[in-house]
Order: sequence, then C-alpha cells, then structure tokens
Amino acid sequence: MVIESAREADTFEAGRKIGAAAKPGQIFALSGDLGVGKTVLAKGLAAGLGIAEPVNSPTFTILQMYEGGRLPLYHFDVYRIADPEEMYEIGYEDFFFGGGVCLVEWAEQIAELMPEHTVWITINKDLEQGFDYRRIEVKNESTGN
Repeated sequence: MVIESAREADTFEAGRKIGAAAKPGQIFALSGDLGVGKTVLAKGLAAGLGIAEPVNSPTFTILQMYEGGRLPLYHFDVYRIADPEEMYEIGYEDFFFGGGVCLVEWAEQIAELMPEHTVWITINKDLEQGFDYRRIEVKNESTGN
C-alpha cells in the first residue's frame, strides 16, 4: 500500500490509522532518511493506540516504552546499533514476541532479527512533488503486500 502525504498532518494521520488497526504482537519496521518524518509517523501510531503522553525518538536510549494506550508501544531506534547482537543485551525478544506493538526505526540495521510477520514502512521525500511531500510505502513481508 502507498500513502501520499502532502504535509506533516497527513503523515501523522497515516500513523494514527496504522496504530488504530494494530494488533497485539505486531511489529512495524520504519525506514527513511533523517528528517523524513519517522517521528511524526511514530507520534501518529501512538495516538492511534490511544497513547496520550508525548512521543519522542529514542535515539540515545534505543527503547522508549509507552503503556498508556489500548496496547503498549515499544518504540526502538536502532540507528546507533553497531552489531545486531547488541539487541540481545536489551532483551528485544521480550518485546518482539510479547503482546504489545513494536515500532523499530532504522530496522534495516537489524534486518536479520526482524520476524517474518514484520510490516515494513518506508518514508521517502520527493522534492519534485513539493518540499513537504512524502511517499509512505507499507509492506507486509510475509504476504508481499
């Protein structure tokens, strides 16, 4: 599925819809260049889960946990992971295979650890379409959709 976003509010809304439809144990891998809107989409996803607290990118902590919604959200930012083995040190499996929703920014860094049922979300800019335009591609690896 491809979602076209003409402004930040559209990206937030795309995330909100994804969060509203999320199921326990679902994992979302979020990719895109710096400044493309990954955190905006993450904020929308949290809103869709009913999480009211502020959502920030966990760049320096690797993991932020939000448990105030209909499902807990485990928001990973693995940009600074040098070796996928580091994920074992933080006990990622408890989150990936638990009952919450996981959102993993820069998931391509740990692609070999991402389960088959991961939903991959890629955000790209297209300056020919406008400065704020984003193309959001949502793909379920297990089904190819």
